[in-house]
Amino acid sequence: MAYVLPAGRCKPPATCPDCFGWGVLPGRACSACQSFRRTEEPAQCSGCRRLVRLKKGYCRLCWHQASQDAKGQVTVLQPYLEKVRHHQLFVTNLHRPRCPGPPRGKSRGRPRFPDPAPALSPASGWVQPALFEARRDFTRFDRREHTRLDNPWLAWSRHVAHRLGEARGWPRRVRLDVDRALVIVLSGHTGGDIVRHSELFPALRPRGLSIERTAEVLDHIGVFLDDRPSSFDRWLESKLDGLTVGRRDVQDWARLLHDGGARSQPRDVATVWGYLNRLRPVLLEWSHSYDHLREVTRDDVLAHLETVHGSQHKHTLVALRSLFARAKKNGTVFKNPTSRIRVGQQETGVIQPLAAEDVRSSVAAVTRPADRLILALAAVHAARPGAIRRLQLDDLDIGNRRLVIDDRVRPLDELTLQATIAWLEHRQRRWPDTANPHLLINKQTALEAGPISGVSISAALRGQTATLERLRVDRQLEEALVHGPDPLHLSEVFGLAEKTAIRYADSAQALLSQAAETGPASTIP
Repeated sequence: MAYVLPAGRCKPPATCPDCFGWGVLPGRACSACQSFRRTEEPAQCSGCRRLVRLKKGYCRLCWHQASQDAKGQVTVLQPYLEKVRHHQLFVTNLHRPRCPGPPRGKSRGRPRFPDPAPALSPASGWVQPALFEARRDFTRFDRREHTRLDNPWLAWSRHVAHRLGEARGWPRRVRLDVDRALVIVLSGHTGGDIVRHSELFPALRPRGLSIERTAEVLDHIGVFLDDRPSSFDRWLESKLDGLTVGRRDVQDWARLLHDGGARSQPRDVATVWGYLNRLRPVLLEWSHSYDHLREVTRDDVLAHLETVHGSQHKHTLVALRSLFARAKKNGTVFKNPTSRIRVGQQETGVIQPLAAEDVRSSVAAVTRPADRLILALAAVHAARPGAIRRLQLDDLDIGNRRLVIDDRVRPLDELTLQATIAWLEHRQRRWPDTANPHLLINKQTALEAGPISGVSISAALRGQTATLERLRVDRQLEEALVHGPDPLHLSEVFGLAEKTAIRYADSAQALLSQAAETGPASTIP
């Protein structure tokens, strides 16, 4: 749906979001910044430290200021770029005017055909934001008084909602709820306004309207701002409560692990949770005696490590080394007290098989078709919960009885085949119009395109001894017991890493030797 300005009106001037130049923009940015967008990726400017697209390390605003400081007398602006300490705003498309005529290198006689006009929307072009952002109260919306169906933003959003509903397979009830919510939110919307999540929630939740679907439509048209504090930020604040030693260092270290940096990849959130949970007790203990991490000595680290054993000893030392290495790199500590403290090799015990009663209890606990399929994938194919979540319909080939799990083709046995057919029949009856490509869906993801959550995967076996992870481990151990403790065979069947396959083979060898010593009457469950 194209949005056209009313007759007799031209495009109003606006501010470029990258260089802050004022003028009539050809699009969302001025012509110079659009050329930056085509050739560069966003990065931190060496001059103003903004995260924008750069040219040789500097943004468009710094280049323009250096050109003004040089006053057109030189062509090499690098010395002036390094001296930029302020920025003067300017009117765009007025500096260095070009003579009219065809572009250089083009033939004057060559006809030029106009490009097809792109579909415009109410959000095309930059809109000058308001000086003071006032929050609106949508809870006072009166349909008879405030409804404005001729609002172009509302018309555009309803068109986007219709297209999303068709693509995602939204049922009629959801489409009507989203339409009601859009009328409430966008009837009085004007260019430059932003709809926040904190404004949506109190207005839509009492009316029973879908906040997630409405926010998705608003995000597609570029007017939504999710101002909710992240769960990680709330969790980090709770873990930092009571810490006086190295609070700032611990916070920067945890955020670097979670978000990543220029030379470090972001870690899984479970890794950050585990590291900080291990360090919180020792940091609280040191907070009673020290005010800064630089006061912690090697003897303090060794004294605490003597109080923990086994895997806790290893994980605590690894977390401490990561924290102090980051603090030393930032210059907040002079010496790393954990240096030259060896982690050591952790002795791993023999993996024990599950008891038959535990397996039967887990089988009896699953009653829904989806849970039965999840159980079969873990117990028969040793699939991890993440791999089960990522399975898509294209990974299933019922005709040839094949299943692709993490790019590994597996034969589809009779048990998994029957569980898969039962689930597909239930999925067809429950959500016939869903467009989600994943094999496993629920009432939440049936209206989206993403996978189900990890909680949904493990909910059926919560509290059971034979969890999905234990069933996966037991299946791999059973393969080593039946076909012999061969690491190469385990790596080929399940795609295990070298050390993991050797560990399963060693455990199977120990169990088989123990069974041979105790006599033929003993059996391995």
